[in-house]
Amino acid sequence: MSVLTFTPDGIYCAAGDFYIDPWRPVPRALITHGHADHARWGMGNYLASDIAAPVMRHRLGDIALDTITYGERRVIGDATVSFHPAGHVPGSAQIRVEVAGEVWVASGDYKVVDDGLSTPFEPVKCHHFITESTFGLPVFRWQDQAVIATQINDWWAGCAAAGKTAFLGCYALGKAQRLMSMLNPEIGPILTHTAIENTNAVMRDQGIDLVDTIRADADLTPKDHPGALVLAPPSALGSAWARKFGARETAFASGWMAVRGIRRRRAGDRGFVISDHADWVGLLSAIKETRAENIYVTHGYTDIFARYLNAEGWTAEVVPTEFGGDEAEDAA
Repeated sequence: MSVLTFTPDGIYCAAGDFYIDPWRPVPRALITHGHADHARWGMGNYLASDIAAPVMRHRLGDIALDTITYGERRVIGDATVSFHPAGHVPGSAQIRVEVAGEVWVASGDYKVVDDGLSTPFEPVKCHHFITESTFGLPVFRWQDQAVIATQINDWWAGCAAAGKTAFLGCYALGKAQRLMSMLNPEIGPILTHTAIENTNAVMRDQGIDLVDTIRADADLTPKDHPGALVLAPPSALGSAWARKFGARETAFASGWMAVRGIRRRRAGDRGFVISDHADWVGLLSAIKETRAENIYVTHGYTDIFARYLNAEGWTAEVVPTEFGGDEAEDAA
């Protein structure tokens, strides 16, 4: 029997009687990170990294949650598990499972570049590797983060000089905080939608260093903050809340901005290509460093990516899952 199997409830380990990132309620769940497609409500017990735990409690409420540090080994039944940095968002982890000398790694979502915020990705050697393929096409190749930071800050400064508020659409967990670390606060104030600021507060409370921001709630008076940049979920950019800021420009920060058709459908003024998922080169480098022979491809360009891996000498297969929500096209 395989160490991990793919069931209607999620990725299951019979030796330890637990699931990894299950999408149905189960008695015991090991969670790679706090995004909603991986950390769902209704599990009997949760195990997550100590860094991911505060955001999970914020999002899921009063749950039975145990924590584990990176690299700590824990025996569950006949399985030995450990969590290793995935570099995706703060607290994100790859989960290593070993049973009788056979090693599997479920990577969750990951990126291999150091963003200066998340604990950097750590390759984990294994026999079997479960990988995402959100951006598993050769067209997806990310520029250096410093280049994107310059583009965003130049755009913001231009908006401020023109008397406009700059609105930047981004996911509330991970992407928003990464963008905050890239912004130049000398240009103007940084405002955050309530959904983002609530997450900021959780991270600040656990000691993660974030730039100063101002909560842009219903009580905020926009004219008191000229030259501001506002970070907000994409769904809020066309709302009455956003319109009260008057003259403004809108941009989106996402790996999907590399696709011209998606940029057009977004109807924003700008698109900045930056992702918390690995690009084509990053996916291949991560897989090579595992030295795994068997690759299981989930969420994204699964068929194309698996065919490429098989042609290059790996044994790869597509595994259907319900992952993929944090940087799906409708979430920027």
